[in-house]
Amino acid sequence: MSDRPRKVVVAMSGGVDSSVAAALLVQAGYEVVGVTLKLWGGVSDSGCCSVSDVEDARRVAEQIGIRHFVFNMVDSFEEKVVDYYVKAHVEGLTPNPCIECNRHLKFGELLSRVDRLEYDLLATGHHARIAVLPDGNWLARGVDPFKDQSYVLSMLTKSQLDRLLLPIGEMTKATVREIAAELGLRSATKPDSLDVCFISSKTSREKFLAERVTVNPAKVERYGTGEDLGMVDSIETVTIGQRRGINAGGTALRNYVVDKDHA
Repeated sequence: MSDRPRKVVVAMSGGVDSSVAAALLVQAGYEVVGVTLKLWGGVSDSGCCSVSDVEDARRVAEQIGIRHFVFNMVDSFEEKVVDYYVKAHVEGLTPNPCIECNRHLKFGELLSRVDRLEYDLLATGHHARIAVLPDGNWLARGVDPFKDQSYVLSMLTKSQLDRLLLPIGEMTKATVREIAAELGLRSATKPDSLDVCFISSKTSREKFLAERVTVNPAKVERYGTGEDLGMVDSIETVTIGQRRGINAGGTALRNYVVDKDHA
């Protein structure tokens, strides 16, 4: 068997988690290359999709002495993630774009490119763990209960888990930041990214969706009684299970959306 260092591609967003993941793998003796995915062509200040995030990842890679590449997946992201996000809202569902991004891009297209680069493994900075059991590898929750991200990796197959390293899953977020500070990484104090990375803080979800689909105002009624509770600006931006922003007439009751009628 070859005694060469195992070759790992680290998905680097420019944030502290993936930066520390890459640094730890370098320290552990792996042959590491950093890859950042260019996902969004529009404006983003979320902490994982902007031009500055790509630059942050590049500089961290330079700090820890590894090569860094940028893969352009803008078209795939628009098709697989943004279009899904819009369609889910129109259908009244609550989308999770992170899961779809992981499914199609990070563990779909990126893992395919790992093979083409002839690297062995893919590593990410997710707060989750891989439990090695007699019947194989299983996904487990991260140690930090406040930062656990195992749910956004829940769609991974066994074969994908066999190729995955999660270097920070055994750490709390505070520990990750401490390590980043000790190593002098520029991402040590960088704020956490937002879930919907392609919607900037200057653009509301409603405005983002209104640019892509026709939106229509709708009446809010009490389920079962038909009591008029007010109006929403757009039925397309209301999702099943939503509690906030449904303008339920100022009632003190805890209200949830249980159905939508586009008629």
